[in-house]
Amino acid sequence: MSSLAVEFAYWQTSIFKLLMAFVAVLIPAGGTVYLYLFKMVSFMQSRLGPMEAGPYGSMQLLAEVGKFAQKEDIVPDRADDFVYKAAPYVVLISTFLLVLVVPFGPDAVFVDFDTGIFFALAVSSISVIGILMAGWASASKYSLMGGLRAAGQLIAYELPLVLAVVGVVIQAGSLNMQDIVTAQITGEMFGWGALGNPFILTQFVGFLIFLIAVQAELTQTPFDMPIAESELVSGYMTEYSGFRFLLFFIGEFATANIFAFLGATLFLGGWGVPPFIMDLIPALAPEVNEAGQIVSFSNWFNVIGPAVMAVKMLALAFIVYWVRFTFPRFREDQLQKFAWKVLIPLALVNIAVTGVLKVVF
Repeated sequence: MSSLAVEFAYWQTSIFKLLMAFVAVLIPAGGTVYLYLFKMVSFMQSRLGPMEAGPYGSMQLLAEVGKFAQKEDIVPDRADDFVYKAAPYVVLISTFLLVLVVPFGPDAVFVDFDTGIFFALAVSSISVIGILMAGWASASKYSLMGGLRAAGQLIAYELPLVLAVVGVVIQAGSLNMQDIVTAQITGEMFGWGALGNPFILTQFVGFLIFLIAVQAELTQTPFDMPIAESELVSGYMTEYSGFRFLLFFIGEFATANIFAFLGATLFLGGWGVPPFIMDLIPALAPEVNEAGQIVSFSNWFNVIGPAVMAVKMLALAFIVYWVRFTFPRFREDQLQKFAWKVLIPLALVNIAVTGVLKVVF
């Protein structure tokens, strides 16, 4: 009997993964910008939003990209030319590295690291380097102040972001992203496993800290002091124009979506669905051994997994944009105090309680 399996060369697989990475980063970014930034916020403020470009303004984003692409790329006379031009690419690289370890199905993952969550948290910090490069190389006091504010803010909120994830790692007993998803699907709550054990229930405090820290990592309101237009014009992006400004724009909103994918993986069960749904749909039923333990998941999850992740990502991205257009901006001292005196102690308490409960139960 002939086999229908097709083996691809390493270079073919690499090109395919690269294309899929672009799809996973850019398509959700464009979709959420239109859905939330252009439309949802407009409705919340009793406006219609953009309506002229395409049906119901659906082509407005392409019009914006075309506008930025046509603008002159200006470099200030006293700027460090190489560092100035490289900064937006460094920020964008951080986003593409972050998506590599996000699983979209049992086998639909770009790189399956044993320490995947550690890798994700590490590469998310690369954007700080790009922001500092932009602030320093622009030869502008507004840009430099914005870069320094961003560095101080991102360093402060990296700590609660990491500590919020530690509780999840303790519960799952692994740093591997697939293992974290599996632990939520196969877990039980007080002996009841119909819903599995999504960590948003047992790690709700960590989930809140994670969302707040993500908001600060994205420098979005109420944590937008680095780009406060009323004080710093656009902060570290003040001197940028044309395509390089567009790269910063793409990096900001694409990273929001990747962090939402990350949050969905850590707290909402990732690509999985509750076990009672798998019981209702035979095609989704996992393979189990004689002891009733799950050995492997249905290959259908490689197909529907990206759609499940997209729904969960949209739910978390909604919260990010909702907060952005709801709360007023923190002062710099309030911003730092909130991180060091509230979020970090709360995250440490959450870790301690999770550790105790893990040992006891």
